[in-house]
Amino acid sequence: MDKELLRVVIILIGMLVMIGMLLWHFFRSLRERREADDYHEDSEYDFPGEEAFEVDEDEDEMDMFPNRVVDGDAMLDDEAIKPKPKEAPNPPVSKPVAAKQALPALIEFSIVARADEGFNGEDLFEAFERAGLVYGSVKVFERIDKNRLVDFAVASMIEPGTFPDSNLDEFYCPGIVFYMQPREVDNALAVFDDFMETIDTLAVELDGVVWDNQRQPLTAETIAQFRQMLAR
Repeated sequence: MDKELLRVVIILIGMLVMIGMLLWHFFRSLRERREADDYHEDSEYDFPGEEAFEVDEDEDEMDMFPNRVVDGDAMLDDEAIKPKPKEAPNPPVSKPVAAKQALPALIEFSIVARADEGFNGEDLFEAFERAGLVYGSVKVFERIDKNRLVDFAVASMIEPGTFPDSNLDEFYCPGIVFYMQPREVDNALAVFDDFMETIDTLAVELDGVVWDNQRQPLTAETIAQFRQMLAR
């Protein structure tokens, strides 16, 4: 056989083999695709919730997904991942304020009349005026400081604790009550000393007995204890 003819025959055979291989791969892939399609069409597997899931337009998002587990990291938006500004700490309580809070809120002493009829209104008004007490708008007597603020007050033991502004000769009360609020004054110890001096002066002038807040005779020991508390 001629060499040229042999070469042509070999080339043709090679081409036929290649074409055959290509056709074989083509039909094989086509058959596999059809089998896959037939499998999905014939399958009876139902995905969870595929038929039961229905959305009511009136329901909100939480009704639509009642038991949904949410990935918190996936739901963070730009605002959520921003670092939160540090909150300013509560300002420390200043020493003067803290010291005032440690003082007693109220000191209450009384003067009880020795006489059975009690104190007369005219005698009270005269003694209060000599002690520098002022008859206030709420009808009790008050110690007013240089800033026109009340240091302490004096009320009647008879309800509602006020003194009349007329017919003083007809007014009687068994005693008078002194009130002081240490937390509300600038210098509690100084005011307390004035408080006690006024009580002692009026007790002598009106002939009365000084009681403490327990309605017991006021002692020097009790006064010293209060002065110690107010001096802190």
